Amino acid sequence: MTHSDKAALRGEPGYVWRSGQERRLKMIRRWIDLNDAAILDDGCGLGQYLAHFSPFSRRCFGLEVEFERAAQAVPTAAGIAQGVGEHLPFPDNSFDFVFSNEVIEHVADDGRYAAEMARVVKPGGRILIFCPNRWYPVEQHGIFWRGRYKFGNIPLVNYLPNPLRNRLAPHVRTYTKRDLLRLFRNLPVEMMHHGRIFGGYDNIERRYPRLGRFIKNALYLAEKTPFAGLGISHLLVMKKRP
Repeated sequence: MTHSDKAALRGEPGYVWRSGQERRLKMIRRWIDLNDAAILDDGCGLGQYLAHFSPFSRRCFGLEVEFERAAQAVPTAAGIAQGVGEHLPFPDNSFDFVFSNEVIEHVADDGRYAAEMARVVKPGGRILIFCPNRWYPVEQHGIFWRGRYKFGNIPLVNYLPNPLRNRLAPHVRTYTKRDLLRLFRNLPVEMMHHGRIFGGYDNIERRYPRLGRFIKNALYLAEKTPFAGLGISHLLVMKKRP
């Protein structure tokens, strides 16, 4: 499988830690007590978040489908398993916190993936998910055009009707709030928080510092308004019922 094939199928892992990731970590800490928690990063990539969870807890574990990525993530955690999120190799009620960062949209069966997260989290434990918002104006995972994968940010794809949108982007899902909550409807969890957030836009800020800061500050303010509906990602926090 070529790098482009993997990018289309799995998405790109986080290679660096920038302000956007730091901001997401602060959001996580707002909802999750990481101190000495048993943590699972369900689709950990190269282990960027695990490395930043590790100062709070020695009980950080990851799951990653790609062997090469899992191998690179090993130093960041107490343990890394290679596998898929639809079949987690952990007992029931194992973790205080199960984390999924822009992963659920790539798995073969997102309903099964959600059910497995609910299975392995402890009663009273929490699941936190970041995943693509259907109403963000740009599809970031590229499209297939005339049988060939075209990498890059493609505007307005997600505003198309489902049959057409899914022909252009069959390799990745995107979610409305209703779509996302439907995955957890019959599971022993309850919603604690749902919001939509904008990205870090670190590349813009690096090239054009003033413009980048202006864009970020404006969009972060917009998260408190109805314009949040256009955010790049959902932030969903679920709690397992006793």
